[in-house]
Amino acid sequence: MAKVTILGAGAFGVSLAIAAYQNAHQVTVWDISEELVQSILRDGEHKTKLPGVSIPKGIGFTCDPHCMEHSDLVVFVVPSRFIRSVAEKVKPYITKEMILVNASKGLEEGTFYTMSQIIQSVYPENAVGVITGPSHAEEVGRGVPTTVVAASVCEATAAQIQEVFSNQSLRIYINTDPVGCEIGGALKNIIALAAGICDGLKCGDNTKAALMTRGIREITNLGVKMGGKAETFGGLSGIGDLIVTCCSMHSRNRRAGILIGEGVSPEEAVKQIGTVEGYYCCHAAWELAQKYGVSMPITEQLYHVLFDGANAKDALQNLMSRPKKHEYEELHQ
Repeated sequence: MAKVTILGAGAFGVSLAIAAYQNAHQVTVWDISEELVQSILRDGEHKTKLPGVSIPKGIGFTCDPHCMEHSDLVVFVVPSRFIRSVAEKVKPYITKEMILVNASKGLEEGTFYTMSQIIQSVYPENAVGVITGPSHAEEVGRGVPTTVVAASVCEATAAQIQEVFSNQSLRIYINTDPVGCEIGGALKNIIALAAGICDGLKCGDNTKAALMTRGIREITNLGVKMGGKAETFGGLSGIGDLIVTCCSMHSRNRRAGILIGEGVSPEEAVKQIGTVEGYYCCHAAWELAQKYGVSMPITEQLYHVLFDGANAKDALQNLMSRPKKHEYEELHQ
């Protein structure tokens, strides 16, 4: 039996806690919000994020960071822009023997680090891994069959993560390309925002299929330049995560995009939806495209819509009127 601490009592954090508890592990969920912790303890469920999902009484919920002492695994499941601050906050309670796991998706502004790279920079002596893939928390929590990857440069670390969380409804594959897995998980949010805009503009299935296909090409081209493996982007953390995020109404990125396509300002759309990782990631991705010299026309046009006041219809027309080229031009250069 492992001692598992989940940092963040959001929907995915609670869903992972349930999965580990079902495998007979000792599980505690830590969150900074006393109000949220008390409501979960009172109601036996996360009424706002996972309504109707019963949380086993054996899972602990607390605001006391001492809970993570003597843990085997500590899993970070907080919004990407808070990963570094949380990692620093809990530093007094982490020892080098613990496996640290990132389950959030995004890139850090300025450093362009993935979330696990942030954690590794704060804890250079610890084994660090990633859980990522097509996994809406609303479905994971209800036991809907789901497959994701556990990734680490150390295969044994990935296998330990796999062992703790795999069950009959959550199938986990191991992967040794955490950079590629996290780049796929972060950048698909950008394409999902664009897909939502297409929905808001009342475009059809043809448009979304084109956007997703060319989107994974952009993600792959940048991801490989950043050290990821090309085959990773054809797997669960790449095309798999892209499909689920572009097509589901569970996706906050897609829902925000729909509002933008309907004429709501990007700032107001983010305010209405809440955490929209693609909004924050788009700026970093566009800067990375410049740094690595990678053509990312979808990302570029979305950047202009989000931050330069460009019109979404004009952005779509700009994409459609680009110079003619070979589908795999990058491979023929």
